[in-house]
Parts: sequence; structure tokens; C-alpha cells
Amino acid sequence: MTDPKALSRERFAEHADEYVRSVAHAAGADLEKLVELTRAQPQWVALDVATGGGHTAIAVAPLVAGMVALDLTPEMLDAARGLAAERGVAGIEFVLGDAEALPFPDASFDLVTCRIAAHHFPNVQRFVDEVARVLRPGGRFVLQDQCVPENAASATFVNMFERLRDPSHNRALSAEAWIEVVGRAGLGVDEVARFEKRMVLEEWTRMQSCTPETVASLRELLAEASDGVLAWMSPEGSGADQSFVIRQVVIGAEKR
Repeated sequence: MTDPKALSRERFAEHADEYVRSVAHAAGADLEKLVELTRAQPQWVALDVATGGGHTAIAVAPLVAGMVALDLTPEMLDAARGLAAERGVAGIEFVLGDAEALPFPDASFDLVTCRIAAHHFPNVQRFVDEVARVLRPGGRFVLQDQCVPENAASATFVNMFERLRDPSHNRALSAEAWIEVVGRAGLGVDEVARFEKRMVLEEWTRMQSCTPETVASLRELLAEASDGVLAWMSPEGSGADQSFVIRQVVIGAEKR
């Protein structure tokens, strides 16, 4: 059986530069909302989990006293370190580590963020429990991730569609399920925002070096999708212009 974390390391090592340059990851109203929900204070120490290209850590670092960016993949950390240097953002400590076993003592941070990454984690409850452990009382957790419909059949389709393009995709949750996961960790959710991102299928698949056969299979899946999936993904166009919507949720919470 394939180790999902080993697969994630392999895939992200191969595509590190694509994630650094990805417009969907680099900026946008969703990233601005995440930063707003951090309520960052200049004396705080912050942690960005599964930092990827480093965009969140780079956005938050100027607002706090200390910033740690953690990722499972050395190549992603190298890419994020390079982007921080390119943007002139200093003071970020880059740490190799697992989101489900954070290598930090209890109550180490005032703020923890995680953006567009948790759908790769095998055990999201363990991840959020770890976030709660390393947060100080009154500390903030801000999560952003893609989400799926509440309807089980539609959710299964969306996750299957994502996994076909990127085998390291584990499972996206509904917004409601995420709120439950965060609450079970003892964190009180105080704000939820939703975003839609329209993705051009050819560009989206190019980020993962998909074969023409995989792209064709994705097109077939969209053509055969149920009404519930079509309402959720809103596909438009055809050929090089074919696109669809990815829905994401941003959740702000506080450690009670």
C-alpha cells in the first residue's frame, strides 16, 4: 500500500516551482481574508503548517515578531525560502516536519495557519489536535482549504476528480465537517468565509504534469457528472477554454 505522506513528498518535490508560481496560491481575496482572520499582533510568534510555496508565511511574517514555516518536503522549503528572499521578506525560520506530529512543545505559538494543504493530510483530526496543542491559550488558528458538497455522492465525485489529477490528494471535507473537526480540538470557530476559484482545466492539469489520457478522463467525468456536481463545479466552455470552479473555505478559530 502506498504511503500517502511519501507520495505527497514525491509529488511536491517534483512540482515545487509550479506551486511557488501558481497564481491561485500566490495571491487573491482568499489570502487577504486569511491574513485578516489571523488578527495578527506584532508581539506574536506564528507557525504556517504545510507552507508549500511560502505565500502565507511571507504574507504574515511582517505582521508578527516571529514566523516559522513548516513543510514535509525539503524541495518545497527550498522553493519557499527562495521566494521569501526574492520578495525581501526576512526572519522566517524554515522547518522540515509533519503536520500530524508538529515538532514543537506545547503552547509554542500565538497563531497557526494552514492554507490549501489539508486535503493532502491522511488524518485531519490529528492535525487540528496538534494545532490546538502548540497554540497558547487565546491563540488563533486560521485554516483555508478546498471543500466539497454536503451531499455524499457529490463529495465523492469531487474528491475522485481531484485525486485523478493529483494522486496525493487525500480528501477534501465540507465546510460543515471542517467546523466540526476544529470544534472537536477545543477551538472555537468565530468566522467562516467561502470563496470560488475558476480553474482552466488545461492549466490546472499542467501543474501536475498530467498525461493527455488523464486530461481526457477528467473531461469525460465532467461530461457525465450529476446535476449536483454540475451545480457545485459549474463547468464552462470546451477544449482549451474548458473551466470549472473549485470552492474553498477559510475558517478562523480561537483556542479556548
